[in-house]
Order: sequence, then structure tokens, then C-alpha cells
Amino acid sequence: MKFKLAHCNINVTNLEKSIQFYEEALGLHVVKRMDSEDNAFILCYLSDDAHQFEIELTWLKEHPQPYELGENESHIAFICDDYDKAYKKHKAMNCICFENPEMGIYFINDPDDYWLEIIPA
Repeated sequence: MKFKLAHCNINVTNLEKSIQFYEEALGLHVVKRMDSEDNAFILCYLSDDAHQFEIELTWLKEHPQPYELGENESHIAFICDDYDKAYKKHKAMNCICFENPEMGIYFINDPDDYWLEIIPA
């Protein structure tokens, strides 16, 4: 029996703002979108085209309030081929929320405050 990673889901309060952030900060883009017939939810899948793994952004009509994320210990990690350039970009975007120079990593947060780890290649 084999398993393959498919996607990771995160719920967002503003779908367009989140898509724009993931496009600008990480170069991801929408590869699939599903709108419910009654407009109760929208699912948007983002990818980098180099891998089959996707991030699923879920927008729920009946949940306009911010999501409770606990202590933000959960995160998604991204390996970057140009760490210094990425760091400068994210610094300019003002989205770096935690740095660990000793480990050589940092974290950015998206519009809903999900943490995303940036790792050098």
C-alpha cells in the first residue's frame, strides 16, 4: 500500500486577498477552483507546477470572523533556491513574523496569520 501527498487545507476569510498573497510571496497560482452551487463555499487549489502537492484554500460564506489558530505551531514549509532574494522580498512585503538565524530559516505569515517556513535549498 502506497500513499502520496495530495494537498494541505487552510481556511481563509478573504479568498482573493489570500490568493494574491500566495502568488506574490511564493509564486503559487490557482490550478483548480470549485464553487458550490449555493455559494456556501469556494475551494481554490494553489500549486507551483513543479510538484503535485497543492495548498487548498477554503472560503466559507458563514465564517467571516478570523480563524482561531492556536499557538501557530503548525506550518507549511517551502524550500527556496534564492534564500537571500526571498528574504528581501518578504521583508519588503512586511510579512516576516519570526526569524531564526541560528537555524538559517524564517517564517512569513499570510493574511489569516498562518505561518509559512522559508528554508534555503
